[in-house]
Amino acid sequence: MTTRQARPNFRFMEKRAFGRTDMQVSVLGFGGAEIGHEGVDETTVGRLLGSALDAGLNVIDTGECYGRSEEMIGQTVGTRRDDFYLFTKVGHPHGQESGANWSPESILESIERSLRRLRTDRLDLVHLHSCSEAVLRSGDATAALQTARDKGYARFIGYSGDGHAAEYAVECGAFDSLQISVNIADQEAIEHAIPAARKNHIGVIAKRPIANAAWKTGGRPQNSYHHTYWDRLQKLRFDFLRRSDLEKSIATALRFTLAVPGVATAIVGTTRPERWEENARLLAAGSLGKAEFQQIRDRWEEVAPQTWVGQT
Repeated sequence: MTTRQARPNFRFMEKRAFGRTDMQVSVLGFGGAEIGHEGVDETTVGRLLGSALDAGLNVIDTGECYGRSEEMIGQTVGTRRDDFYLFTKVGHPHGQESGANWSPESILESIERSLRRLRTDRLDLVHLHSCSEAVLRSGDATAALQTARDKGYARFIGYSGDGHAAEYAVECGAFDSLQISVNIADQEAIEHAIPAARKNHIGVIAKRPIANAAWKTGGRPQNSYHHTYWDRLQKLRFDFLRRSDLEKSIATALRFTLAVPGVATAIVGTTRPERWEENARLLAAGSLGKAEFQQIRDRWEEVAPQTWVGQT
């Protein structure tokens, strides 16, 4: 359980319209993967989420395959359900390592289970979690989300993924939301899926908004999940990453993502309650200025080959 505190004047309280929905989302949202996978205790999760909501963050994004993430969110802030928008993902009912199941029966069962875990009677948004373009084109998985919406399980439906599948999801007209990788080391979506999403009035959620801060240790990260971004950044050689101030470099990366036209909210995962004060400092100056933003874009266009596609 959490207690409500006075709201600090944090920059991420800024709200943005979310596509054609009626949601006004905070520019930073909470990503629930880490709390589910890194063995965080319920007391810490309560402090983490409570402080985020107290500061004005109003998006919590999770997934059925993120360990105990859904359960802990329900246990710690379920009583504050009206304070935030709640998003989850479906398609991997037994964890990402166990493979996907895109059958309508599995998807609906997963959503019902998520509602129980999250201790709520409705979700604001449910995403298909990185299914292929072929799965999208078959229509069954999308129809299952539409059924969930008709049943009142979810207000809106979306697609979480990258590349050609994301572009198809935007163009097919079935979805209200696109969750996609976009950051200083992953800019394919800025040229393709995101402009199309803006045109079609689809809300855009940025995942991996700081490229996993793959440069923060000064050497190749131990976590292989971060290797693609590390390798790209060695070739991009952004000037701001060669400075000694890690916090400023992370701030520049985050502010770049939030300056991408069409991005409504960026999902940040953490297991540390004090992270929200750090995020406030990172965003103190708002989105990145046009000149610095364009320098990062120009460097990408100069260096990035067509093989640098969005990282799922």
